[in-house]
Amino acid sequence: MFNNNYFKMKKLTVILFVVLFLAVAVLYFFQFKGNNKAAKADASGSVNVMPGQGIVYVNLDSVIFNFKMFTDRKDELMSKQKNAEAELNSKGTLYQNGVKDYQDKVNKGLITRARAAEVEQGLLQQQQELVTLRDKLQSNLVDEEQVMNRQILDYITRFIEDNKAQYNYQFVLGKSFGGPVLYSNSSLEITQQLLAALNKKYQSEKK
Repeated sequence: MFNNNYFKMKKLTVILFVVLFLAVAVLYFFQFKGNNKAAKADASGSVNVMPGQGIVYVNLDSVIFNFKMFTDRKDELMSKQKNAEAELNSKGTLYQNGVKDYQDKVNKGLITRARAAEVEQGLLQQQQELVTLRDKLQSNLVDEEQVMNRQILDYITRFIEDNKAQYNYQFVLGKSFGGPVLYSNSSLEITQQLLAALNKKYQSEKK
């Protein structure tokens, strides 16, 4: 009865959400302090001076799905999904048992027609309550997934803004399959540096 596919964490959903957010917001704008010297990035995420016009990019798939905050939030959401499924399945089982018991008594003539009508009305109400509960649980989980996505994007955005003195570029592009960035020079990629810095900060905040 419970639609697992409706709640299942979908990689494509998160990717498209991230791409749309970054593209519509014109991505990230920062103070350009660099020159045309080649840049060297270390594992902490620090970037000295980028070449060209101060444009770099990250692989969104790698950043999002290897960010420990995403992993933690995804696990929390999956736990809530399982609890919601258990609640609905439990009430669904009670309803099914009630229907079976009602049909058995009617078939054997163990209850009056008046009583049968009362039981039937109660079962119809119980069925409607199950549908209402299902819709509510689905809506809550979808809303929580959307909030989770926004929280992760906000964390990444604030991190880059708070550390812009270490990142000397004007634009940070988000590259993903099907996204607006069709080509990028690999020398401009800072995915691993940014991811390492994000995870380091997030892990320190969890302690």
